[in-house]
Amino acid sequence: MDNLSQVLWREREMLEALAYRLEVERLVLASGRTRWLVNATRDIEDLIDDLRATEVLRAAAADEAAVTLGLTPNPSLAALAEAASDPWAGILRDHRDALIDLARDIAETSEDAKGLLTAGYRSARETLLAIGGTTTASYTHAGTVVADAPRHHLVDRSL
Repeated sequence: MDNLSQVLWREREMLEALAYRLEVERLVLASGRTRWLVNATRDIEDLIDDLRATEVLRAAAADEAAVTLGLTPNPSLAALAEAASDPWAGILRDHRDALIDLARDIAETSEDAKGLLTAGYRSARETLLAIGGTTTASYTHAGTVVADAPRHHLVDRSL
């Protein structure tokens, strides 16, 4: 159980760092200083890679704890807390509650950043079209970009 708790602490720390980095990315987007957007995004991607490795460690530690508690492999944190005796039951519940709160915070911040990205994309596209670019782009079923050539309009002025 001690190993599982240590991995859960590490995961919580990493999720806190992810929430912070997402907030930084959101602030960069909101400020319009997109010069730093690549750096902010790279920081997030690096942390997510580390978080994936920690997820594997957590799954292994949870399976070890499940064997100790007589549970089947791949138990939920709630199931482990239910089966564990005190003080581990309380510790595992605290970890679970903190992870849920962090996941909620991360989801909200991600949605805010997504909205800012979408608004920025629309604004940039409208600006480019207003400058004279009448080219539109679409996507094939395979996801590749197909740009339509600028259309020339023939106007019959005799009417």
